[in-house]
Amino acid sequence: MHRFFVSPSDFTQQPVVLVGEQAHQVRRVLRLRLGETVTLLDGQGGVGEAMLVALDERSARFKMTRRWQAPREPAVHITLYQAALKGERFGWALQKGVEVGISRFVPLVCERNVVDDLDAVEDKRDRWQRIIQEAAEQSGRTYLPELLPAQFFSRAVQPGDEPADASALRLIPWEGEQEVRLSTVLAACNLTGEVRIQLFVGPEGGFAEPEIALARRYGIQPVSLGPRILRAETAGIVAASAILYQAGEF
Repeated sequence: MHRFFVSPSDFTQQPVVLVGEQAHQVRRVLRLRLGETVTLLDGQGGVGEAMLVALDERSARFKMTRRWQAPREPAVHITLYQAALKGERFGWALQKGVEVGISRFVPLVCERNVVDDLDAVEDKRDRWQRIIQEAAEQSGRTYLPELLPAQFFSRAVQPGDEPADASALRLIPWEGEQEVRLSTVLAACNLTGEVRIQLFVGPEGGFAEPEIALARRYGIQPVSLGPRILRAETAGIVAASAILYQAGEF
């Protein structure tokens, strides 16, 4: 069944009206007929079955036939602090990160970033948000992963204001780490129940030594992902997949 995320306020309406790109998808791409059903989601676990009751050039109207609340997924909450990357690489990291089960994304500006202007990174927010939503619809996510504002690395490594952030396991994959492997750290962790993990992944040129020193100062553990050097857009996906596998999500 085709899936569409709508705002929480629209989710409670009757009928639910889709416009813009979503209406175009219903009409021109999927070519749905009156009476066919789709799944609507509010991004906060609300799921609904809805029937197409009206369709024109600008909108698609759905009658909600039933609603329910899905369990939180996944139980392990991963925040990926990913350095902004050139070209389409950051969008690819977002897409694949949603597919494997990452819950939250924070674009980073690091010392070796190709794009080192915070405003220039934020200008891509709308496009990145669309990538996240489309990936969540395709992969069957019931909660829409968050995209937080871009941050400088020096600010992002500081503990957050939320108590949950202070208790999170904080890891920074780094090719310079020779002793501590991610697999070793995970084997020593209890990944049952609600667990929060923060992953910090650098840009194409990797993290600078002072950035690793700063991360250590704030209690972030550098880890190795193995003997092979991974691309910047790949490292976070590999690390998140390993974590979720260890937690029994795969």
